Amino acid sequence: MAEQKAAGKQEMSQPRDYRLIVEKDVKIPLRDGTLLFADIFRPDGGDETFPVIMNLGPYQKDKVWIPPDDCEEEGNPYMNWETANPLWWCPRGYALLRVDTRGTGKSPGRSDPSSYQEGLDSYDCVEWIAKQPWCNGNVGTLGISYHAAFQYRLANLQPPSLKAIMPWEGRADQYRDQAYHGGIFAMGFISQWANSTTAHNLLGRPRSYNPDAFNNNILWEYMRQDLDSDEWRKKSAQWDKIKVPMYSVGNWGGFAMHLRGNTEAYMLAASKHKKLRIHTGSHFHPFHALEARIDQLRWFDHWLKGIDTGIMDEPPVKLEIRTGGSTKPYAFRQEDEWPIARTQWTKFYLNIEQDAPSKGSSKAEGSLATEAPAVAKSIDYSAGPGHYRPVSGRSGVSFETPAMAEDMEVTGPLVLNLWVASTSEDMDIYATIRNIGPDGKDVEEVGQRGEPVQCVTKGWLRASHRKLDAEKSLPHRPYHAHDERWWLEPGQLVECQVEIWPTSMVFRKGHKLRLDVTPRDGVGSGHFTHYNNDYNSGATNTIHSGGDRPSWLMLPVIPAK
Repeated sequence: MAEQKAAGKQEMSQPRDYRLIVEKDVKIPLRDGTLLFADIFRPDGGDETFPVIMNLGPYQKDKVWIPPDDCEEEGNPYMNWETANPLWWCPRGYALLRVDTRGTGKSPGRSDPSSYQEGLDSYDCVEWIAKQPWCNGNVGTLGISYHAAFQYRLANLQPPSLKAIMPWEGRADQYRDQAYHGGIFAMGFISQWANSTTAHNLLGRPRSYNPDAFNNNILWEYMRQDLDSDEWRKKSAQWDKIKVPMYSVGNWGGFAMHLRGNTEAYMLAASKHKKLRIHTGSHFHPFHALEARIDQLRWFDHWLKGIDTGIMDEPPVKLEIRTGGSTKPYAFRQEDEWPIARTQWTKFYLNIEQDAPSKGSSKAEGSLATEAPAVAKSIDYSAGPGHYRPVSGRSGVSFETPAMAEDMEVTGPLVLNLWVASTSEDMDIYATIRNIGPDGKDVEEVGQRGEPVQCVTKGWLRASHRKLDAEKSLPHRPYHAHDERWWLEPGQLVECQVEIWPTSMVFRKGHKLRLDVTPRDGVGSGHFTHYNNDYNSGATNTIHSGGDRPSWLMLPVIPAK
């Protein structure tokens, strides 16, 4: 009943009383003679054939995931982390394929996460499953995070049986989205992920059947390749080659790894048929929500079964518009493009009002205003003691708008243009956007782990990486080349354009938008932290603004329809 109400009058596959066939440890042969192990879940339809939804990843196809009580899908013995639920999809006439990637779970071989080889292996799995007698020859991909990112590398290769993809909260550029934010190594999540995934594969039950699993040197490799290169490009989406129908799904809370991949996918992929959806909530709750599963089903019914679900007749962009402070989903709004065409790109200039940071206070050191300051000013702040000593309390400097005279919607990508200098050879710029309520406290949003997060979005840039790729840069989204280092001379004044990841927030009347510019991770970073390089030790950074060197924050302001 709830499903029918949520679906309305939309035509789509309805559940049938199929017997579930579960095939465990199926061996899939690859072009180089390697075998990957997979599980297949499919309906028993006699002579009927079915499309396939495929996943490939390192999280062990046999590892049962137990969802929390507040998840809209109940747990069962076939649930698996970040993948679709067989007990929901198979009755609707779909088969699910889960594959352990090389060197993980039960699959032998050398582990090489998020690699070009993984794309080739995925291609071979797609074409193998499409030839099974019970398959109708159509394969799609659906999954969260790693199970989203593999879809781009697969789509780069254009396997003929791949008919549609749905990367759900998935990074696309391994360098810019995951490993190096603005050229700064995103060590917090990567090191945690590498260690925990190694443990999951080596400790406990998996050791009995694959004791050499997940044997790689991923942390060393990532740190060794700290500039962009062909190696990173092979591991990333290649937009001119991605032509398959694509529904890119992001999360406003994913501003530290996945969201940029989803918006870039929609803007740049060569697919003639593509859609964009951005929601809120934790990393997995939205995926399992009934409303989301109906979106998923309508998409794959259209492309894998040929059912006219009407999904391609709707506007291509579907956005939750955040109005601040809710722990529940916000209302969706449909748009015809991304970024939104009616955006008023508005510069808020940094007006420096103090000559030193506020000590023992959260007071902002300056204001944000639509008029550029006529007089040039500067403010110094400490870059910190370096990477060996933790720092507590505030760092850097902050700027605030006046209290909003009326609601202001900000939806889209942001840019921070800063004139800076340092006494060191390099400088890290961390930009955090915050929503400050009338009580002076942060308006919190739901983070990727369901935790309250004290920020709206973030951006990063290492000053030596300020070189732009002119062909790929857009006025609202600078694209840094990351192919050489432009070191600083002590006191040298340089202009840096910081890419701040897209967001959506209605700053309510009486609220303030606050910009923190810090030399290290600030509020709301959670476990998405970065390595604090030694050039920060004992250094002093300086921000300049006003006169012929104005610093500004450009916001995508959306006028009311």
